Amino acid sequence: MKKIFATIIFALSFLFVNAQVVPTLTADVAEKLSKMPMGCIGQEFPNKTSHVANTAVDGRLLPSELHPAFYGCLDWHSSVHGHWMLLRLLKTVPDLKNKAEIIAILNTTFSPDKMKAEAEYFTKYQVANTYERTYGWAWLLKLDQELYTWGNPDAKRWYASLQPLTQQILKLWKAYLPKQTYPNRTGVHPNTAFGLVFALDWARTFKDITFEKQINDKAKSFYLDNTATPAYLEPDGSDFFSPSLEIADLMRRVLPNKEFVSWLNKFYEKRSIDRISDLPIISDINDYQGVHLVGLSFTRAWCMKGVAKELPQNHKWKKHFQVTTDKFLANALPLVFAGNYGGDHWLASFAVYALEK
Repeated sequence: MKKIFATIIFALSFLFVNAQVVPTLTADVAEKLSKMPMGCIGQEFPNKTSHVANTAVDGRLLPSELHPAFYGCLDWHSSVHGHWMLLRLLKTVPDLKNKAEIIAILNTTFSPDKMKAEAEYFTKYQVANTYERTYGWAWLLKLDQELYTWGNPDAKRWYASLQPLTQQILKLWKAYLPKQTYPNRTGVHPNTAFGLVFALDWARTFKDITFEKQINDKAKSFYLDNTATPAYLEPDGSDFFSPSLEIADLMRRVLPNKEFVSWLNKFYEKRSIDRISDLPIISDINDYQGVHLVGLSFTRAWCMKGVAKELPQNHKWKKHFQVTTDKFLANALPLVFAGNYGGDHWLASFAVYALEK
């Protein structure tokens, strides 16, 4: 029965792409997506803690004992961006039917004691200062930014509770960034460009000039002289980021518009543009690594959409990026509901971010 359902979803995806039916974040779609993190935020197992144990005792600690706030959804970072997604929908979709249930979940998570314990984790255990660097750090700052920019009374209270963890992450990132000699160009969690995008958005929102300059300078040192990027080799087998598009998404924020367009023209060759415009082939959506390629469609979409906005009307790639963005979204959204827990615990967040942007 599950195989039949998956086949139907793939068929719908094919039809959406070929008919150019572009999905949008309607209240109905938002409610369906919200149920995915709602169903796993309190689910402790299966769990990938990535915890480096100091002793046999702390090696036997449960995920909820290590991370009392963000223990569900398979791993810490997925729980964090699942909370971001629920908050974002609560903030932007006023007629959300399950609004009360979402508020109850957020009230449970954002307790001062839980956030204090989350912050203490990064200093309590050996090598914990590298935990979730920088993917989880980036989503934590996005969550913090979302709370800060909403004047809702609940959001203000949740924001205050989150501050010990936010400040700990900032302290770690500001100490690490000057020492980071080389960027990570992978298509999965450690990707440097993705992390710096969210960090830069946070720094500008909070007018943290020093952090913003750190990020801008590091981005230029990593990527400004990059030309003819080998994106024709993308993707790797479990990518959910396009390494080249994440760089472009960062540099559009860092460079003045004309400089960015000039940089982009040298960064991509036609064969690379063609390659990153192809729909990812997902041979087994139930494979926990293979399902990453569904996420790749969402991240390519949000990067292409952002880059297209910066390009002049007559630029050779502007229309192409816009059309390809719609193709990726139409392909990926039905697949969010076609897999299993390997995709359920994180893909909805990517869908919301891509559909909004």
